[in-house]
Amino acid sequence: MMQTYDLTEGKVSRLILAFYFPMLFTNLLQQVYNIVDTVIIAQGLGDNTTAAVGNMASLILLIVGFSTGMINGFSVSVAQKYGAKDYSGLRRVIASAIKLSVCFTILITLLSILFLKDMLILMKTDPIILDDSLLYGYIIFGGLATTIAYSLCAAILRAFGDSKTSLISIIISFIIKVALNCITVFWLRTGVEGPAAATLISQLISAIICYIRLHKIEIIKLTMTDFVRDMRIYFSLLKDGLAMAFMNSITAVGSMVVQYFVNNLGVAYTSAYSICMRYMDFFMDPACTAGFTMSSFASQNYGAKKYSHINSGLKICLMIVFITYLIFGSVMVFLPETIAGFMLNESERIVIAARYLPICGSMMFAVNFLFVFRGAVQGMGFSFILMCSGILEMLMRVIVVILLIEPFGFEATAYATISAWFAALLLNGISYAIILKRKLKQNKAD
Repeated sequence: MMQTYDLTEGKVSRLILAFYFPMLFTNLLQQVYNIVDTVIIAQGLGDNTTAAVGNMASLILLIVGFSTGMINGFSVSVAQKYGAKDYSGLRRVIASAIKLSVCFTILITLLSILFLKDMLILMKTDPIILDDSLLYGYIIFGGLATTIAYSLCAAILRAFGDSKTSLISIIISFIIKVALNCITVFWLRTGVEGPAAATLISQLISAIICYIRLHKIEIIKLTMTDFVRDMRIYFSLLKDGLAMAFMNSITAVGSMVVQYFVNNLGVAYTSAYSICMRYMDFFMDPACTAGFTMSSFASQNYGAKKYSHINSGLKICLMIVFITYLIFGSVMVFLPETIAGFMLNESERIVIAARYLPICGSMMFAVNFLFVFRGAVQGMGFSFILMCSGILEMLMRVIVVILLIEPFGFEATAYATISAWFAALLLNGISYAIILKRKLKQNKAD
């Protein structure tokens, strides 16, 4: 029988750190190969192709973010059942999650392909990059099944406290993706379709590796009886899944509005902004990982009714993200042109990117703390708050960029991002304090 990892027993700091670091390396590797992907595209295919791929970022966040948000929401019920040691219920939850994932994969794939061109035109995508954006998008969205399969397997493993298998899968897929990118771009000269196909192949390999690991866990050996329809389980999964999915998608809508204003400034700004987003994703990744860690930790302990453990875990995660803020925020503030120059060729675009990075870098502690508090709220199953958080982030991005784009220009996009961070942090922080206080009081009464 393969080992699973109980996050409800033992020293909290050891549990958190043992889970956090393998997942951190996993997520950093994913970000690194996204950056390597960008570098290969920029060097092999040029800045306009880089802009075309970057222009797809907000749409990918919308579609893939919806899908992965749904899956991550499903994992809350899985972790809570595992924490409560309800293995029969655990198997039924996993079986139901599989069925729902298949249905959503088919639906989202069809819708994303059908409306891709309309969305790109609505975003004022420059005609120079429209064809490459379309081609890249059709391939990525056409292969959503691989993305969702990996997300589901990895999310279930995280619910069991296993963050190491995902690391192994990403290391292997990273090597394969970089090799395929180099072959398709520099040797076969395929254009943007090469890196897109390499992305799907690497995700498929990751999914297979995670599935093999799951298949060896005895307590989740599924039978046909586990797949019997249970509307209560469906409702519970959809409650958390849709809330996370809509939170991600609503946030992505705000990003798409910002992208619209960036595109109106010209291709140079689109290219520079796409590079900024690459770096933002990379530098926020340690904090995002802490949020995932907090979600898994909170889910298991919420299921086990060990609420004081949740607060202890939160304090450790907050310390982690503050340290990462000091490191990566400093890089963005003091070395913006240097890092922008790694992925851009033209000096004008480098200067544009260097106007954005220091502003967000100085305030990045807000989004770091947001990841942790939001992970805790998610892990405890309060999905409605997450959806409200997504709506608030979207509104702040849209309102601020509309109000400030005229007087501040490109910098308005950074101010819009920061305002969204602070608003969502305030909501999630207050919600967490209220929820935990009630649960601790309830525990004391019991």
